[in-house]
Amino acid sequence: MSRAIILFAHGARDPEWALPLQRLAAVVQGMQPGVSVQTAFLEFMEPDLAEAANRAIRAGAKTLVVVPVFLAQGGHVRRDVPRILDSVRAQHPGVQIELRNAVGEAQAVIDAMAHVIVDAG
Repeated sequence: MSRAIILFAHGARDPEWALPLQRLAAVVQGMQPGVSVQTAFLEFMEPDLAEAANRAIRAGAKTLVVVPVFLAQGGHVRRDVPRILDSVRAQHPGVQIELRNAVGEAQAVIDAMAHVIVDAG
């Protein structure tokens, strides 16, 4: 596949923490059947972002879209992720890498969370 989406999350020591991210990846994969959709983590879980990017590139991706599945653009998204992606770019100069904003800042996500909160009573 020439395009890959990497859903990037913080990670946790509890393996069950990753289950919602895996469900999200499955939904995105169903919506984008011709695109490779992977998960990656900052810490505690594997693969890390560099490894996920390298795997996608080895599988033929020429474009990587990195989507931070974070509530906001905190320090990890502003500092750590660009540093990691700069290293991947240096190793693979022919690959286009796009870093999206944290999903939690999208109005549709804020609206969806508000509906879940209100619906919960």
